[in-house]
Amino acid sequence: MVGRCAARCRNALVLLLAASALSQPARAFMEGFIDQQDGHLDISDWMIERKGFLPVPIVITEPAVGYGGGVALLFVRNSLGESAERAKETGHMTPPDIFVVGGAATENGTKAAFAGGMMTFLDDRWRYRGGVGRADVNLAFYGIGGSGLGEGARSINYSLDGWMSLQQVLRRIGESDNWLGARWIFLDLGSKLDLSQDARSGLSPDQTTRRTSGLGLTLEHDSRDNIFTPSKGWTGAIDATFYDPGWGSDTRFQSYRAHVFAYLPLDRNLVLAGRLDGRSVSGRAPFYMLPFIDMRGIPAARYQDDHTAVVETELRWSFTPRWAAVGFIGAGRAWGQSIDFSDAATEVSRGVGLRYLIARRLGLWVGMDYAKGPESGTWYIQVGNAWR
Repeated sequence: MVGRCAARCRNALVLLLAASALSQPARAFMEGFIDQQDGHLDISDWMIERKGFLPVPIVITEPAVGYGGGVALLFVRNSLGESAERAKETGHMTPPDIFVVGGAATENGTKAAFAGGMMTFLDDRWRYRGGVGRADVNLAFYGIGGSGLGEGARSINYSLDGWMSLQQVLRRIGESDNWLGARWIFLDLGSKLDLSQDARSGLSPDQTTRRTSGLGLTLEHDSRDNIFTPSKGWTGAIDATFYDPGWGSDTRFQSYRAHVFAYLPLDRNLVLAGRLDGRSVSGRAPFYMLPFIDMRGIPAARYQDDHTAVVETELRWSFTPRWAAVGFIGAGRAWGQSIDFSDAATEVSRGVGLRYLIARRLGLWVGMDYAKGPESGTWYIQVGNAWR
């Protein structure tokens, strides 16, 4: 009896020591996600030093296409730590070179695959951003202005299936935080349902064209203190893109956008942010290229017209060093073809959210927002700032 007990204790001790030895790598791995300053969950070290291949989950909560998800495989050529060292020489924080390939799908049958990257050249005087993708997107058309369709119809379901490409090169202006860029946008999207054949839509054949190809210019500024979740400074851009049969477009039109995102610290724990965003088209733009009110709480492409304007404000309160609450409210209008600006309805959305400082050394906050628009409310997963 004593011998059997001794043997069992010896075997148990061996198993315990083995389990302890096997857990050392796992324990060391987990310790890499704990901030040594406050003992909280933190991915700063992992993000700053990480390079090579990195799988990233995709979570989709856009109400226009439903809930969904996917995965992206990133290749980071130089780490953020290396970029910080380079910034000591150039005086500018240079983003790492990143290449990505991935795919995603949602509950309404929308699916997409994509590949792209961003790179810097010649001491961060030149930057490249670009990518290509194939998508099959299922949406609803609510009419120009979003006020309804003919014959009492509320919406018409449609899908767009095809290729998309964006290629852009930026050049820093002197030693400033301003950039001048050139871009090419190409879309070749077929629709399983030609909305121009449905009298309720009010669309003409050139508004449902398949191929658009546009060349454009952009002037950008970025003086934010942080590219992930800013607390001061501002970023903005003026864009103009010209679509023409001379470079592959089925129809001729122009699109414009001007936006400013500004961040003002009220005190150490309060940040007030504001957004102004205007978009416009002229000419015979396809209906899927019309500007729409782009705001949390309002489904994508719900309110479309030749022109849109959005104003939004957000207050972030850090009630602990790791946790913050946000509140936001915004309003937008769509006008042009269907109605004048003075007669257009103002669509209002408001909401609240919670944030966690997941990477202290980078100032990256993640969390979730709930936004209530004119029709319904929805949840959004947020990584960094909500405005794009």
